[in-house]
Amino acid sequence: MSEDSTYYCQLDNGIRLVHRQTISPVSCLGLMVGAGTRDENPKENGIAHFVEHAVFKGTTSLTSRQIINRIENVGCDLNAYTTKEETTFYASTLTTYYERALRLITDMVFRPSFPAEELRKERLVIYDEIESYNDSPSELIYDDFENLIFREHPLHSPVLGEPKTLRWLTGEKLHRFMCDAYNTDAMVFFSLSSLPFSKVKRLAEKHLGDSPYHCRTFQRQPPTGYRPAEAVFHKHTHQTHCMLGGLAYPVGHTDQLGLYLLNNILGGAGMNSLLNLAVREKNGLVYTIESNYTPLSDTGYWSVYFASEENNKERCLALVNKQLQRLIDKPMSPVTLRKYQRQLLGQMAIMAENGENNALSMAKQVLYQNVAPVWQTAYRKIEQLTPADLFRIANECYRPSSLSLLQYC
Repeated sequence: MSEDSTYYCQLDNGIRLVHRQTISPVSCLGLMVGAGTRDENPKENGIAHFVEHAVFKGTTSLTSRQIINRIENVGCDLNAYTTKEETTFYASTLTTYYERALRLITDMVFRPSFPAEELRKERLVIYDEIESYNDSPSELIYDDFENLIFREHPLHSPVLGEPKTLRWLTGEKLHRFMCDAYNTDAMVFFSLSSLPFSKVKRLAEKHLGDSPYHCRTFQRQPPTGYRPAEAVFHKHTHQTHCMLGGLAYPVGHTDQLGLYLLNNILGGAGMNSLLNLAVREKNGLVYTIESNYTPLSDTGYWSVYFASEENNKERCLALVNKQLQRLIDKPMSPVTLRKYQRQLLGQMAIMAENGENNALSMAKQVLYQNVAPVWQTAYRKIEQLTPADLFRIANECYRPSSLSLLQYC
């Protein structure tokens, strides 16, 4: 047990369990699997995301309609998502139905049936999802930017896949992908609930413990040889969409929290971010401008995104570069830093009240760092950051010579 009632253990089959005890009548629980787009065969791009959809379409004991009824009839919210590195299945439910949700998630992940007719229909759904995504430049640009900076590495592949690869995916291929990548030593069962840890562990052993130990036999290769690049795609959109950025620290790096703080200062959620003040508030050039930091298991990247009128694009880019240079040229004062630290700590405290975000963040830290997170430790580390720390991080990550730029015109 940690100082904030977070518990951690490992089942005999290698599945890790992390549980945070709460006083809420609602529980959030799920299974995070360290299998994503980067683990695919390039000829089967999109299979990780297809699996995420397809497990909802039936198990060896339940039809797709029965899956829906089992969860919806008690007001439970069942969901899933796929990223470049993991696939997550989770539920938010009244604690009364905790075991029902756990049993259903376990059945879907370990005993999917992949009926051929259901796969045919779900393939059409994903085709439509791809078209919808392609119609949203503010979302699509993130995939294209990852393609630009990671190039031939598996991290460049789109999560949704492409129709030309999806059309050949069969139930047999989905089963094979799960057999290869859904390894018990790369799974985390996470739980946020008022149930005591002893009961959560007992339920996990009952429903997850009978799955045999299945060790991962492949090893991910980190991307190497990054070279800054520029690309212009002609999308015929009303606005010009731009994204610039570069590589950053992976999950667990000693400067991860420092870059989180620096990113929040540059273009985070607050209206007082440097980019929002300079580009939107002062000059009225954009509606949306933001910066992001995405740490991955063995690399990471940061980015700045904005959309503007074509005739304002160069001015916006100049203002963005000016704010980056400002962070590179001179350390901020201790008083200014303290203001930003208070802001981030407040934002983190509010986010921690969101059970779903809390649970997913907790699971990801266990998956990649093998430790149960203690929020107080993160708060202390942020409070201990100095102007010199952020100045050094800015010079490591924001150097003009290391920037890549993608434009939709």
